[in-house]
Amino acid sequence: MSALSFKLLFLALMGSGIPVAIAMAGSSLIYILATGIAPDFVIIHRMFAGLDSFPLLAVPFFILAGNLMNSAGITNRIYNFALGLVGWMRGGLGHVNVVGSVIFSGMSGTAVADAAGLGTIEIKAMREHGYDVEFAVGITAASATLGPIIPPSLPFVVYGMMANVSIGKLFLAGIVPGMVMALLMMATVSFYAHRNKWGGDVPFHWPRILGVFGELAIVAGFPLAIWFAVGAGVSPRIAVIAGFVLLLAADRVFRFAAVLPLMTPVLLIGGMTSGLFTATEGAIAACVWAVFLGTVWYRTLSGRMVIKASMETVELTATVLFIVSAASVFGWVLAVSRTTEMIAGWVLAFTSDPAMFLLLANALMLFVGCFLEPTAAITILTPILLPIVLKLGIDPVHFGLVMVLNLMIGLLHPPMGLVLFVLARVANLSFQRTTMAILPWLVPLLLSLALITYVPAISLWLPRLLQ
Repeated sequence: MSALSFKLLFLALMGSGIPVAIAMAGSSLIYILATGIAPDFVIIHRMFAGLDSFPLLAVPFFILAGNLMNSAGITNRIYNFALGLVGWMRGGLGHVNVVGSVIFSGMSGTAVADAAGLGTIEIKAMREHGYDVEFAVGITAASATLGPIIPPSLPFVVYGMMANVSIGKLFLAGIVPGMVMALLMMATVSFYAHRNKWGGDVPFHWPRILGVFGELAIVAGFPLAIWFAVGAGVSPRIAVIAGFVLLLAADRVFRFAAVLPLMTPVLLIGGMTSGLFTATEGAIAACVWAVFLGTVWYRTLSGRMVIKASMETVELTATVLFIVSAASVFGWVLAVSRTTEMIAGWVLAFTSDPAMFLLLANALMLFVGCFLEPTAAITILTPILLPIVLKLGIDPVHFGLVMVLNLMIGLLHPPMGLVLFVLARVANLSFQRTTMAILPWLVPLLLSLALITYVPAISLWLPRLLQ
């Protein structure tokens, strides 16, 4: 069996409707048996080796953290905080939608969790305030793509493992692009608000505004206080523990609305950049924080809800890790059959210009994202495109941002867009109306993609600053 036959077999299995993980593992097994390049037990060995990775431990814990946050009603606190912050602006709930997704992105790491958790609250509220349901669905879908861009991010964990790139750097690289995307979405909301003469959805009330900015000041001041304490000679761990104890005491006295949920991304990013823990340990810390808030502090999370969230996590984790294990043997077969070398040679013969390659890669990834779930697409495309990326001198961290954003946009497209299906169910809209509602919001998303692709400093400035 030739390398071409192997690729055609994989495409044939995919086209027949077989799940992508089984198509990858099945075509790899058939190729190994037909060519005799290795004993048949190698497929089991390679699948196991693909899962024998410490960074992959972050996958189930980030999924669990998002599920626990949703179950504990943290999303309601985030929504109310965003409403106080930007709800008074013209097109207020549209801005609330974006700001809420920015905050929740720092907890869940997945677009689907954002759409299903915050999306339910946001679409209901926007309907009650007289917004067109299509507008509500469109902005909710667009803002959900922030979930895997702003850290933490499950796709970044998978890409980092496949590309042998620092997951911490990928997380840092997603912060500024996420803010750029959020600003472009809010600019689009403002355009619609002025065109349709929308007003704000809550009155401008100075005490509310001052309270919200006070909470933001506390969250922003927390890492600065830790930094000064460490600079004064206090142990980092002691400084962090003392800081959280004081924060909990202040919350008990002043009854902050969302300070503690807002501390989740501060805990994750601050802990990883300061070296207190790795990305994997950060995922565990996020779960512990979510359980503490839900069961001890707010008492909104019951034992039954924890079990339900855990079972949902097991189901999703099994799916993700099966795809990763199948992709491991698939990537190995691509390498030994010299398929990656042939593809790299063909692309480099066509163009050696990094800008042209990025344009072609974007077109490919946007197309693939319409048909494959992001984890599967990352595991297939990374071993194929990464050698070309390295030969052309493109930073693999920057390319990881580009790849994930392309695949997030694919989540909004038929026929396989998961966010599309989730929002159609949440909003009780037909698949066709949901698709049409999302189309106008591709404009800010594609503009974001162009900026992030061709201005690498947007992605790389923060990791280089803090390395």
